[in-house]
Amino acid sequence: MFSFRALLALFLIVPIIEIYLLIQVGSVIGAIPTVFLVVFTAVLGALLLRQQGFSTLARVQATLARGELPALEMLEGVMLLFGGALLLTPGFFTDVIGFICLIPQLRQRTILWALRRGVITTLGPDGKPHRGERQQGPRTIEGEYWRDKDERK
Repeated sequence: MFSFRALLALFLIVPIIEIYLLIQVGSVIGAIPTVFLVVFTAVLGALLLRQQGFSTLARVQATLARGELPALEMLEGVMLLFGGALLLTPGFFTDVIGFICLIPQLRQRTILWALRRGVITTLGPDGKPHRGERQQGPRTIEGEYWRDKDERK
């Protein structure tokens, strides 16, 4: 988890990088084209985010139809949400990170890396945290059920 100092540094460093990049790009191409470029990347990012979101939702539905838990797809959705927020934030540095979150192969590799390294932990069947190895095939959960009322008439 991020410490307060790391979070404070992040909130100070990222705007400084953004201001620096906006000034540098503005001095090369001008103020109006720079503003246009920032707005264009936000609109393009929103369109790509929408397409990637629907694609991820379709994979979630397919995984659920197979009777599996869509854990990777759900984490991809969180990463898409993060990337979308970065794309809507004005600036070039956050746009680059946001566009990286929209690349499906890179997004999946980042999530799997975070699971293996313990950055993201999951609970195993025994209820204890473990590093995320994706289960293959369906998993049977034992249990009992009964009907309160017989629905046949």
